[in-house]
Amino acid sequence: MDILKSLKLIMTTVLLLLISAIAFSQKLAPKDRKTEPDHTIYSKIRGRDYQLYISFPKNYSTKDTITYPVLYFLDGEYAFPTTRGTREVLDWGNQIEDVIIVGIGSGLNFLSWYNDRFDDYTPSRDTVWENDASYGKNAILKGSLTTGGAAEFLKSMKTEIIPFVDKNYKTNADRGITGHSAGGLFTAYCLINSDGYFTRFGISSPSFWWYNHKLLNQAVAQFRENKTWDIPQTKIFISCAEYEGTRFIPAMQKIQRSLENADYKNIELRSQIFESESHLSVWPGSISKTLMTLYGEK
Repeated sequence: MDILKSLKLIMTTVLLLLISAIAFSQKLAPKDRKTEPDHTIYSKIRGRDYQLYISFPKNYSTKDTITYPVLYFLDGEYAFPTTRGTREVLDWGNQIEDVIIVGIGSGLNFLSWYNDRFDDYTPSRDTVWENDASYGKNAILKGSLTTGGAAEFLKSMKTEIIPFVDKNYKTNADRGITGHSAGGLFTAYCLINSDGYFTRFGISSPSFWWYNHKLLNQAVAQFRENKTWDIPQTKIFISCAEYEGTRFIPAMQKIQRSLENADYKNIELRSQIFESESHLSVWPGSISKTLMTLYGEK
């Protein structure tokens, strides 16, 4: 009897496993939600491809002569879904101006993106950091990174990427730029070296720690010494997250105070420290506030 009971139990178990397997085999597999770029542009200046991810305001039409401001945002391949979705919600509610958003991406896998962004977004070369850098399980190989390419990347934006967008879409000369982390550092670099080409800046969690705060120190000295700034009316939103701590917050506050003390009449500055957020979790909130601050309807 014990043998029969055991056999019955085994057969019942096997039958239940088969039923479960059949049931799960009928479930739908997740779809690939990867966002494809609208255009790929080869930069002769940087010697690499850049992917453009573009989203348009609800009123955009090729049948009229209306032109639109453009907000360029960095790390496009990762930031585009969040930025596009946030802009669409605000657009539907008529809470922001009509604005085209263009994400600029580089590299179609993690390693190439990571390497390219640290080259493009850093204003000075740090060979010590290049040789020491690693990124967890992805194990960036020592010596595989190059840094300090911000000046060339900005030149590529002005002479290759943005002219392409202007040629093919209904844009005007009202340009903004925003980025997070190293992208925030590059956005700050564009601001500090502003010639009026961009007039709206969203600087999120900027990596001012780069190369012993060289860019931050340059900015503080520049704002202290220059009593006027010959650029058009400019909007700036700079932000950090509460849990980013001493590596980010004091630097953000330092450049904020420097701009406030300079009291430039053509600068409209706003800032925020997002409570209970970390370096990564702050991104959705910061892009929403950036859009509202730079493009919010009055």
